[in-house]
Amino acid sequence: MKVSVAKTAGFCFGVERAIRIAEAEAGEETVFTLGPIVHNETVVAGLKEKGILPVSEEELLKKRGGKVILRAHGVTEACENALQHAGFSVYDATCPFVKKIHETVRRHSRAGELILIAGDPAHPEVRGIVGRTEGPSFVVENAEKLDEIPLKADEKVCLVAQTTFNFEKYKKIVEKLKSIVYNATIAHTICSATRERQEEAAALSAASDVMLVIGSPDSSNSRKLYDICSENCSHTYFIQSMADLKKEWFHGVNLVGITAGASTPSKIIMEVQTHVREF
Repeated sequence: MKVSVAKTAGFCFGVERAIRIAEAEAGEETVFTLGPIVHNETVVAGLKEKGILPVSEEELLKKRGGKVILRAHGVTEACENALQHAGFSVYDATCPFVKKIHETVRRHSRAGELILIAGDPAHPEVRGIVGRTEGPSFVVENAEKLDEIPLKADEKVCLVAQTTFNFEKYKKIVEKLKSIVYNATIAHTICSATRERQEEAAALSAASDVMLVIGSPDSSNSRKLYDICSENCSHTYFIQSMADLKKEWFHGVNLVGITAGASTPSKIIMEVQTHVREF
């Protein structure tokens, strides 16, 4: 049985940067992160051991002062201001690609444009983007959602996407939006690492008998990888670690493909790969 691991599996630049910023502030004083700094339980548990604790915004604002790390997904401007007014030392670990979206929606909304955000409305990154707009905004999960928005042909619109949004879905949203309005600004904000990871996952899953996607159930980009792989390989499994593997998945299998979300540690990927080879 052959095992092939996607080259792009594992930590992305934004995740590595966020963890590095958090660890640099660890010391005798407890450091807080506004929610989990990234969506991976293993990473969060490792940071807890170093005195870096995730708390909700409500819990945090009951405290007065201290160190707080803004997670890689970003937060709303109102939240950031509230933390500063409460006396916290704020360290911004927001992914630079997310920060770029914040700047884009602020600039275009100030110019009077309607902001459309392709993404999951419940995801912290998307909530943070919405919180950076200064006018009307709508979140769309797919092209069909555009039908629910009262758009006019001459409407000035700026469309952005959650950095981990499904690239193929975004293309469909762009295509439909252009058929509705003729004055749309299309911002290509899906990060290049996400697009490359999705394309590689699609190709690998199409060639594999079994496909494993490693990630946290809370990880948006991991779930999207699972959706993409499932379309190409009927035996696609979403796992968090080698403990989730089942021997019967690999009976009579020639090729096992493995990919992982952007917040999955390389150690977990290596453990899964090694354990699969033992079957």
